[in-house]
Amino acid sequence: MAEVELAIRGGVVVTAEGMQRADVGVSGGRVVALAESIRDARRIVEADGLWVMPGGVDSHCHIEEPQPGGGANEESFVTASRSAFAGGTTSAVCFVPQWKGGGLLERLADYEARARHAMLDHSFHQIITDPTERVIEEELPQVVAKGIRSLKVFLTYEPLHVSDAEYLRVLAAARKHQCLVTVHCENYDAINWRIRALLAAGLTAPKYHAWARPPVVEREATHRAIALAELLDQPIQIFHVSCAEAAEEIARAQARGVKVWGETCPQYLTLTAAHMDRPGFEGAKFMCSPAPRDAAEHERVWEMIRRGVLDVVSSDHCAFSFEGPHGKRQNGTERFDLVPNGIPGFAARLPLLFSEGVSKGRLTPEQFVRLGCSNPARMMGLWPRKGGIHIGADADIALWDPARERVLSNALMQHAIDYTPYEGMTVKGWPVRVFRRGEEVMREDEVTAAPGSGRFLPRAPYPLIAPRGVLPNGFPAAG
Repeated sequence: MAEVELAIRGGVVVTAEGMQRADVGVSGGRVVALAESIRDARRIVEADGLWVMPGGVDSHCHIEEPQPGGGANEESFVTASRSAFAGGTTSAVCFVPQWKGGGLLERLADYEARARHAMLDHSFHQIITDPTERVIEEELPQVVAKGIRSLKVFLTYEPLHVSDAEYLRVLAAARKHQCLVTVHCENYDAINWRIRALLAAGLTAPKYHAWARPPVVEREATHRAIALAELLDQPIQIFHVSCAEAAEEIARAQARGVKVWGETCPQYLTLTAAHMDRPGFEGAKFMCSPAPRDAAEHERVWEMIRRGVLDVVSSDHCAFSFEGPHGKRQNGTERFDLVPNGIPGFAARLPLLFSEGVSKGRLTPEQFVRLGCSNPARMMGLWPRKGGIHIGADADIALWDPARERVLSNALMQHAIDYTPYEGMTVKGWPVRVFRRGEEVMREDEVTAAPGSGRFLPRAPYPLIAPRGVLPNGFPAAG
């Protein structure tokens, strides 16, 4: 065997397909060899029995998003990269915003400039909040031409939400341009009705966030999102599924052959609505949407994961500090509906999934890799370059100690935010060394990558998200 630049020796290689004792050879940033023994290498890393896993792919995270009123999300591309590496993730897909009344291209140019400071490899979703004729006919084709193959729509939130008519227009445009549509599914009008009723009753504390967004509003919107996508034969992914009620809507559609996929997040496997029921404003630290449910729902969501209905676990890292002018208190502390939604979770995602899944016997190691690495890569059109350890793949590799226990703390997360909702939780299983394209970027919690060393990942059309060719009455989807 010819000399390789790097050999990772003596580990247990874990992929979506299986586990095997093997050495991994890396040259030119790619995996070039998997063998029983690799001796001829310029540099050798002894894994000493650690689990050699693909670097994580986080397909749903908010990084340095500009805000309409000025400023940007607190998590910069540098701090997000550091947090990602600390938790074993090497690639991410984040969001280019669109603001009501505005276009796409100016925001994209600004976001591309911000992302040049990234250390992790990255791609973009394009948020669509205002699908005007100019946006859809003139600007969207230029966005897609840059390699952005996924669009994001919100069926709730002011001022992001789209109406059903606007959603249909986005679906039709996505079908035309061979894009995936990702959807935040909650009923906008139902939530606002509930909020008005709760405020009128004087129920204003953070815990009432969950009361305003019960599972039924997520289930209804999930059903509607799928039905309209089925009408146009447009593949969609339902983001951050929090409950079995919504997942069952996905399962029923999948049984009909509809191209719809479901994603969930660690917060829906570990946090509950009771976390928001804390003295004063403390409960705001756990506010995200959909809201965390109860502990019994965790097992129902795990069952949906085991069934394959939910086949991606992302972080939905959408972080606001507890203190400070841009944090959870930015609109005051008197009303739950004015608190920014979202929690930090970049570094915690894979350790929580490993600990709650593999260490507690809910998942096999192979299933862990599927949920956190290979499935998100496939879903986003990044496979086979990302998400696996095989010949030709980028050498994004994390060495995991499956027996190491860590107590989660904010310092351990290495993000820009002043808290973690997982403070004090003990996890079993931890990444001790991380390589991005063959370069070591983290070792024993110390991140060594240089700002700007990450790469943008353009995506071409891929078969997974191609329409089925099944339309009601055979009538064309676009008009």
